[in-house]
Amino acid sequence: MAASGRAAGPEVIWARPERAGRGPRPAFTRDEIAEAAVRIADESGLAAVSMRRVATAVGCATMSLYNYVPSKGDLVDLMVDLVGGEYRLPDRPSGDWRADLLALAHQEREMIRRHPWMPGAVLSHNFLGPNALRYMEYCLAALEGSGLDDGLKLELISLVNGTVLAMASAEQAAAEQAKESGHSPEARLAAQTGYLRTVVGTGRYPLVARALTRGAPAGDPDEVFARLIGRVLDAYEASAAPGTG
Repeated sequence: MAASGRAAGPEVIWARPERAGRGPRPAFTRDEIAEAAVRIADESGLAAVSMRRVATAVGCATMSLYNYVPSKGDLVDLMVDLVGGEYRLPDRPSGDWRADLLALAHQEREMIRRHPWMPGAVLSHNFLGPNALRYMEYCLAALEGSGLDDGLKLELISLVNGTVLAMASAEQAAAEQAKESGHSPEARLAAQTGYLRTVVGTGRYPLVARALTRGAPAGDPDEVFARLIGRVLDAYEASAAPGTG
């Protein structure tokens, strides 16, 4: 407890020194511990990551692990930031901020496919570690000529990330439903399409019928992804100062 009688506030794991100035050299680094946790999550999901299981993976006693990582929350923060290091960031932006952000969105989508547990972890753990700051610095550099003020730049970065997380989560859910049902995503889509044709044919849902009839086809998932991210970028480009971007 703090001297005032109130519990001390949360402490960011990166604010703690990884190694004390004195004492024996640590047997493991935080990155090694996070790598072990990421492997477990990739194989079995985030719920399978426990301090005991990670301690076993790195070869130490569970209580010893707390000397490196004080809590499970700190461990997840380290995992999220470690995966964030997978972004392949060019030395400098291209000068086309839309293309740069779209390229990063594609990278994020592939990252989530490699680490399906990421959406849930990111939504519940939002401390910015070194790799997240590296990513944000690059994004802000890419947006330098966009004509957006700094507040809108941060808002746009957050919205693009959130859109990718939502779309990737929907893809994961569809794949999981297909796996559980034993039918392919294409077969499930065909069944849904047939049902909709029957229902809208009754005339009870005229607006739905019109939208489905006149609306453009969804198209290839990669094209849909690029189109939706593009619409987010369109909205912010329209907010840019005249004569910029």
